[in-house]
Amino acid sequence: MQDDNSYGIAAGELRQFIEQYEQLEAEKKDVTEQQKELMAEAKARGYDTKVMRKVIALRKRDKDDIAEEEAILEMYKAALGMG
Repeated sequence: MQDDNSYGIAAGELRQFIEQYEQLEAEKKDVTEQQKELMAEAKARGYDTKVMRKVIALRKRDKDDIAEEEAILEMYKAALGMG
């Protein structure tokens, strides 16, 4: 069993982890709000934010995965008479 001193150190360390996590949560909330404001500004200037979000998602992905998905999409569209 731990003595009071060990427990105090562990409790202090635990408190630090929790407080750091809470700080990161607050920062994440701030960043999310900034992203919303940025998209609202883009929309006000006439940009299609739905398409912008798709472009952002595509930029995160591997080019080969995108090409393969687009090829399959074109094949499916052709099969349905959409392309």
